[in-house]
Amino acid sequence: MKRSMLLSVCLVCLVCLLPLSSVAAGLNDVIATLETPFSSETDGNGAIRDFTADFFQESRLVSLDRMQRGQGEVKVRFEKSFGDRVPIVKFRWEYEQPTNQEIVSDGETMWVYLPENNQVIQTNIEETGMTRAEDPMTFLTGLGNLSRDFTIRWAVPDHDAEGNPVLQLRPRRVSSLIREMQIVVDRSAVRDFQDGQGGRRLPMLSTHVTDPQGNTTIIEFSDAEVNTGVSDFDFRFIMPAGVDVVRPTGREMGF
Repeated sequence: MKRSMLLSVCLVCLVCLLPLSSVAAGLNDVIATLETPFSSETDGNGAIRDFTADFFQESRLVSLDRMQRGQGEVKVRFEKSFGDRVPIVKFRWEYEQPTNQEIVSDGETMWVYLPENNQVIQTNIEETGMTRAEDPMTFLTGLGNLSRDFTIRWAVPDHDAEGNPVLQLRPRRVSSLIREMQIVVDRSAVRDFQDGQGGRRLPMLSTHVTDPQGNTTIIEFSDAEVNTGVSDFDFRFIMPAGVDVVRPTGREMGF
């Protein structure tokens, strides 16, 4: 009898320790947790204006049956734009493994620096279509309007092993870049949103993108910090001396 009562008490304690707010959160709350900090209508402490994080990336090319992994640091800054244009997003992805490389954008131009090849790929973001609001490639720029650009439902399973909600997103318009995407949302960010304290942390723990060819890219974020005042200097690219500069058009890049 005592052993049975002890077991019952343990089970009750275990249930109490579960992340109740994330389990109880409805789909709309989880979507709002992602969208609200990046919405143009959100000001003050509820808005995420910039973030830095470590990342791990795993990409699989089905045609070559090849897996590639990388990791490094990312810095992102969001700047509101006028009219119906999507926000200007500046970013710097610095890969430390498997080889050093950089992907930098000042919101107008993107540079991909491949030291191993002594090459810089330079593209105009407008020409490649990456600022079109209807293109799901802009999900990072359009985080404030995810439900406008994607149909969103629970993934299967709808929570990961730690109890974080998982969403499945599919573009409302045909895209050559994304067939579907899954986003794991930080359960603590959901709890913050429900408590009226959204924007305190990066809501995305990971993204899993599948393109129309079946290639997949998983990016996991860790040690993220928001609104630290990332400098504009971080998004300037200084062209290394002696590199070959390649300037492909949007058509060549498949946009």
